[in-house]
Amino acid sequence: MPHFTAQDGTHLYYTDTGEGLPVLALAGLTRNTADFDHVAPHLLSNGVRLIRMDYRGRGQSDWADPATYTIPQEATDAIALLDHLGIEKAAILGTSRGGLIAMVLAATAKDRLLGIALNDIGPTIEAAGLSVIKDYIGRNPAQKTHAEAADFRAKAWSHFKGVPLSRWLTEVQNQYEETPDGLVIKYDPKLADTVLAASTNLAPDLWPVFDAMADLPLAILRGDASDLLSTSTFEEMRNRRPDAHAATVLGRGHVPFLDEPETLGVLNDWILSL
Repeated sequence: MPHFTAQDGTHLYYTDTGEGLPVLALAGLTRNTADFDHVAPHLLSNGVRLIRMDYRGRGQSDWADPATYTIPQEATDAIALLDHLGIEKAAILGTSRGGLIAMVLAATAKDRLLGIALNDIGPTIEAAGLSVIKDYIGRNPAQKTHAEAADFRAKAWSHFKGVPLSRWLTEVQNQYEETPDGLVIKYDPKLADTVLAASTNLAPDLWPVFDAMADLPLAILRGDASDLLSTSTFEEMRNRRPDAHAATVLGRGHVPFLDEPETLGVLNDWILSL
């Protein structure tokens, strides 16, 4: 399995498939490279070299000092991966946490970026969405099998419309290991300590970081039932970047799967603009 070594010796897992325009896909807070399985065929068929990375402490990457489970460190790791692959510039497709990392990279390493696509994330993060994250992070689910977890999610996530049970089964298989003792999260539980400690501080003003993306081709996606990215924040993002490729994805909360028709339309236009 391909790994590279970060500056502090942590071994980080990545995948590198396809040829053409390099797009680095960065997943959600507790997620892994499988976050992009649904959209990967569409990107690869559009001439994209799709690179994915498991953050430290997640997926198939090493667990590390929990104090390093931060956005600045993960941004540094992303640049280290590009260096490892000999890629001078790449576009970033960032889902949730990955979008925050992308914005930080725009402020700190803009010369390495070709463009940014944000999946259901913006400079203002809603308290309701943060509350949901605090409730589940670092904990194994109550369900004991993948089948039970898929059935639970299909019922509990009713704001996601028209999603077959098979899709939910794939999602929970990507996020949990099934063991004789029940389901186990695929990330270091100590990630919760770092995230919860950070949440006690005043949230920084991220609009300057958003504005740092000026002149970079931008795509913005929002699930219409998102509890993390509000309609008002989404509209302000569009006001500040009227040139952005943008869409509200109907029947989706946090986060769209990225293979919805309106999503693919935005991503295709964004890729062409790169």
